[in-house]
Amino acid sequence: MAFYDMVTSLTREQKRLIFLIVDACLVPVALVVSVLLNAAMKADWHLAMALFPLSVVLIGIAMASSHYLGLTRIKLNAFEVQGIARTAIYATIIGCTAAILNPFLGYPINTETILIFTMVLMITGVSTRLLLRQILIQIYRKGTDRTRVLLYGAGQTGQQLAAALRTDDKIEPIAFVDDNPTLQSLVISGLPVYVPAKVRELINEYRIDRVVLAMPSTSQTEQARIAHRLRLMGCEVHSLPSFATMISSGDIGARMTPVSLHDLLGRNRLEQELPTVSEAYSSRSIMITGAGGSIGSELCRQLIACKPERLVLLDHSELALYTVMKELDNLAGDIPIKAVLGSVCDRSLVDKALAEHGVEVVLHAAAYKHVTIVEANEISGLENNVFGTKIMADAARAAGVEHFILVSSDKAVRPTNVMGASKRLAELVVQDLATRSEKTRFSMVRFGNVLGSSGSVIPLFEEQIARGGPVTLTHGEVTRYFMTMSEAARLVLLAGSFSRGGDVFVLDMGEPIPIRKLAHQMIEGAGLTVADETKPDGGIKIIEIGLRPGEKLHEELLISSDMLTTPHQKIMRAHENFLSELEMANALKDLRIAIEKQDRNAARAVISKWVERFEEATNETETQIN
Repeated sequence: MAFYDMVTSLTREQKRLIFLIVDACLVPVALVVSVLLNAAMKADWHLAMALFPLSVVLIGIAMASSHYLGLTRIKLNAFEVQGIARTAIYATIIGCTAAILNPFLGYPINTETILIFTMVLMITGVSTRLLLRQILIQIYRKGTDRTRVLLYGAGQTGQQLAAALRTDDKIEPIAFVDDNPTLQSLVISGLPVYVPAKVRELINEYRIDRVVLAMPSTSQTEQARIAHRLRLMGCEVHSLPSFATMISSGDIGARMTPVSLHDLLGRNRLEQELPTVSEAYSSRSIMITGAGGSIGSELCRQLIACKPERLVLLDHSELALYTVMKELDNLAGDIPIKAVLGSVCDRSLVDKALAEHGVEVVLHAAAYKHVTIVEANEISGLENNVFGTKIMADAARAAGVEHFILVSSDKAVRPTNVMGASKRLAELVVQDLATRSEKTRFSMVRFGNVLGSSGSVIPLFEEQIARGGPVTLTHGEVTRYFMTMSEAARLVLLAGSFSRGGDVFVLDMGEPIPIRKLAHQMIEGAGLTVADETKPDGGIKIIEIGLRPGEKLHEELLISSDMLTTPHQKIMRAHENFLSELEMANALKDLRIAIEKQDRNAARAVISKWVERFEEATNETETQIN
């Protein structure tokens, strides 16, 4: 402890003096070593006496050169490329001085010895400082509890981060993880590079405290998936932008400070309160449609933990399917993962996939869900959401699937837009089949807004705040229900175990959240203030841009107030009216004709006729906009 106190209490001048003494001592040492290394030189007493005056002069030159080149001012922690280059210049100066003085002193050493002396002086100068650096690092770290960090990404940003952390007293980088096969098994910046499949093993073996995602070129969706998987392993996860991006964007030190989920949701998270569902899916063949989407991919992750017989992933997006398959390959272990590329509207493809893989459970998450896009493309939205559900449900019933679960939306309740109406028609399709199905149990789950899903308001607000505002609201009184991705997926899985047939399940999400309040929380969470009448130029502005076509002020989860209980107090079963078999057949017939003719007005007329309060809600929304 006394030695530690002595080392850490040295003043800057005392440290410089020590370096000068070290540099001075290395000159005669290097001379002796160079003579011994040169077989042409005879080391005896006469040579030692001849070298003495040369050593004295060179020591003086060395001390002056070391001071002039700033070698004594370079911190040991920063002694790398720059310090090595200066040491090489320093050794060259001393070697040249020895060559100049050699004739005046009677040529006590030859040219080869001078060259050896220069190289030895450079090597010992660099080695001594690196050795002192390591000793000093160990002294400072002794007894310090350092955070052990795993770097996910061994590219340029990861290497820069590893270099920055190498001499940190509080953080210890342990290893890299990277999915690039050309980097795996290499040692980069002094750290080994492992495959992502070994992450759990590394976390346990090295007691990793934190994982840093150093892969800024990877999409936000992919980073979110990786982060979610790592958090399930019990690790704290942080994401790092590239250093070049931080500098060029000009917002260093003003990064977003995330608002807690408790604040965003206005309640505690419910994942831990919702029971596990492993028994309902264990050893089953399960198909997830829309598997590459935000909800579909989360369902896949949670189902892996249930140990199913196999997972069948259906998606029309090749990129989304490839991305989720690549992630699941690292998580699934021995569980077979089958990819089916195609649309839920392709009946022959669906029939073949269900039969070929012996599917017992279908989780139908495939849908077009962005309100504004579907509002401008009614025909495509209705065909995919209504007839895609019809085809999947009919095929599941024909194949003898045990459970069919439709992922729906709170926008299906008294809808004011085509997307919401399409989801309500999809619910009616499933409710109709539930009344006539002898083996397949059909059920539905209604979500609020899912945090982190594509189209969520959270990323939009983060982006607007990061660039200094303004934050845009469609209306100052808009409210929404929010739930986490994990809550949404768990609710879907529970629906399969609670279902009696034709059920509509919703999660008790507390009170809806005012979007204006959410904007305030996120601005203040970023360490900024909201501009108002008293300080119009003092912070981030919040402006209203008007309701978009089909947008509601307040979303609802239930059409009627009749509620039934379930085995869990936080999950409710709605009791709602549905169309008769004849009415459903007429509705689908009229909608099919409108879609075939690409007649938008006819399609809207079908919606207005068969979807409860669609026309009234639309008029209400138009009044609000005007």
